[in-house]
Amino acid sequence: MSATPDSTLADPKDRLIADLQRQLAASNAERDEALEQQTATAEVLQVINSSPGDLAPVFDAMVEKALTLCEASEGVLRTFDGDNFHLGAEHGEPGDMQRLRQLGPIPKESPFWGPFARQFSP
Repeated sequence: MSATPDSTLADPKDRLIADLQRQLAASNAERDEALEQQTATAEVLQVINSSPGDLAPVFDAMVEKALTLCEASEGVLRTFDGDNFHLGAEHGEPGDMQRLRQLGPIPKESPFWGPFARQFSP
């Protein structure tokens, strides 16, 4: 088929074929994304299975897989104990991550985390 825009295709069959090709491409993209998510989930579950009682490798795997799925270069996982947010895992520029670790636990009353914490407080 030529590079003619779909709106100028005279033949209804050509328009139908172009529409079906778009639908197929969209469907394939959705399938590929779902497969990526399922694969990441399976890999994290394998880490959980191989690390009973040790959450550090699980948190690391979760951040790693999230970064891959989101095509991001930095990420942080914090746990919440009801009062403070604790660093669970991080990935990114060493200087940025060092500053993040130096913050230590962040109280739920902090301006940034407070609104989020209130959603989960009794």
